[in-house]
Amino acid sequence: MRTFWRTKPQIEALEKWEPNCWIQVTSPTEEDSDYLMNELKMPDYFLSDIADVDERPRVETEDGWTMIILRIPYMNPTREAHSPYSTIPLGIILKKDICITVCYYITKMMNDFLSHYQRKGKGFTDSVDMTFRLFLSSSVWYLKFLKRINYEIEEAKHDLDKSIDNADLINLSYLQNSLTYFMNSIRGNETLLTQVKFKLPVDELDAELIEDVTIEMKQARESVSIYSNVLEGTMNTYASVINNNMNTVMRLQTSVSIILMFPTLIASLYGMNLINGMEKNPLGFPFILIFSILVSITLIMYFKRRRWL
Repeated sequence: MRTFWRTKPQIEALEKWEPNCWIQVTSPTEEDSDYLMNELKMPDYFLSDIADVDERPRVETEDGWTMIILRIPYMNPTREAHSPYSTIPLGIILKKDICITVCYYITKMMNDFLSHYQRKGKGFTDSVDMTFRLFLSSSVWYLKFLKRINYEIEEAKHDLDKSIDNADLINLSYLQNSLTYFMNSIRGNETLLTQVKFKLPVDELDAELIEDVTIEMKQARESVSIYSNVLEGTMNTYASVINNNMNTVMRLQTSVSIILMFPTLIASLYGMNLINGMEKNPLGFPFILIFSILVSITLIMYFKRRRWL
C-alpha cells in the first residue's frame, strides 16, 4: 500500500506524486514494487534489502539514490512469539525531489509518527529533516517499549514471588531475547546516525535535531543495558531458588528414607523364620513395634538437630 503526503508547511494527503512529497509504502504489493522500480527508477535491490528482516542498519548510495536502513522497534502481534518485542528494517530512500519510506510491516511507530505531525499541524522542512525525525521517533519508541518490558518483568517477578512457574520463567527468557535485539539495533542505529550526518546536507537546524537524536539513542541504549542486567540478575536469582528448593526436597526425601530404613531393618530381622528368642514371647510384637518407634523418634530428633529434616 502506498500513500502520498505533502510535508510543507504541514502534512496533507495527496492523490498522486508531486515533487518533494513523501511516498509512504507499507507492506508493498507487486504493484507498489513496479511503481517504485519502473516509474521512479529506483534500484530494484533496495526493496530486497529492506525486505530482509535481519538487514543491519546502513546507508548506501547509487546513481544519485541514497538508501538508509533504520532498525525500528516492533511488537509481534502474537504473544506466543519467542520474542514479543523485536526490531525490523525501515527503508528511507532519497533522491533530489523524491522521498520514500518502505516498511514491510504495519507498525505503531509509523502510524504514530504520521498522526503526531498531522495532529500538531506541522510538517518537515525537507527530506533530510524528516529523516532525522524518523531517527528521533524510533529512539522514543524504543524507550516506550522498554517501559512496557520493564512493567512485564515486574509483573513476572511478582507472580514468581508467589509461586515459581515455568511459564513465567519462559516469558522472562523471551523478554531477554527482546532486549538483546534492542541492544544490537540501537548500537547499529547509533553508528548509522554518525554515517548519515556526513552523507546528507545538514544545516544548523538539522544539527540541533541530530544532537537530540543522539541523546535519545544514548538513553535508550543505557536503559536496555540496565533492564538487561536486572533481568539477568532476576533469572539467576530464581535459578538459584529452584536449585535450592530441589536440594531441600532431595534432602528431605533422603532423610525420610534413612529414618524408614531402620524400622524396616528391625522388622525384617525379627520377621525371619529363624530362632531369635522372641517366637513364643507374647510381648514380642509390641516390643519390636515400640523399639522401632523409639529408633525412628531418635533418628528424627538427630536429623532435626543437624537440620537435615
